[in-house]
Amino acid sequence: MPLTKEQIKVIENTIKESLKKKFQIYNPETSNMPFHYRLLGRDRMALFSFIHSLNTTFGTSIFEPVAETLASLNFSVAQKQFVVGDTISEQAQTEIQRIMNELTIGNGPNKVKEIARIRKVCNKGTINKLKTVKVDLFVKGKDGTIHLFDLKTAKPNISNFKDFKRTLLEWVAIYLSGYPTANVHSYIAIPYNPYEPKPYERWTLKGMLDLDNELKVAEEFWDFLGGKGTYPELLDCFERAGIELRPEIDEYFKKFR
Repeated sequence: MPLTKEQIKVIENTIKESLKKKFQIYNPETSNMPFHYRLLGRDRMALFSFIHSLNTTFGTSIFEPVAETLASLNFSVAQKQFVVGDTISEQAQTEIQRIMNELTIGNGPNKVKEIARIRKVCNKGTINKLKTVKVDLFVKGKDGTIHLFDLKTAKPNISNFKDFKRTLLEWVAIYLSGYPTANVHSYIAIPYNPYEPKPYERWTLKGMLDLDNELKVAEEFWDFLGGKGTYPELLDCFERAGIELRPEIDEYFKKFR
């Protein structure tokens, strides 16, 4: 179902406000680069510095608020940087370690079974207190189903996927510690496919992640939040917001000339 005009307006405003906030807190690098300045100009170097800064924080400064806004239009609850809990049972931690050991020796991942195993022990044994644990995006469906998202860069470090998997399992255990009967799911979300038009290189994640049940890339992620066909409409929202802000961006960087 395509986004309505009102929904598009809300999303575009979120994009523009998020980018403006980034401008407000942006502080260009103060290091002297005399050769670069003379060759390319201070304004271009300042813009390059801003783009680099934006790239490193795109997830938190742009994607998270946009995802929150989009999900809020279709789900009963949507919240970025949501506190998922601060307790986990010792037996759940032990079960998660067993699952990780099994994956390491080549047993295939099965998220449905893994969640069922964690649920059985989510309140058994000592309950350990943790530092407050936040998820990038919390979404609650109208049927009460809980979805927890960890937003990653387009090309996450493959060597970290073991840690990513553990985090997804721990989020489930922490949430079940407080709500043991909840229907809860956790995912890695990758906002776009950097290899397009080739498919995303999912094979690099195979063996640790259950690709069907805990990974959403590009269209899968955005269409999950906003409905089928959301992804191309969202790209159009970004383009329109960028065109509208371009004069403001150009004016901002003039002061660095």
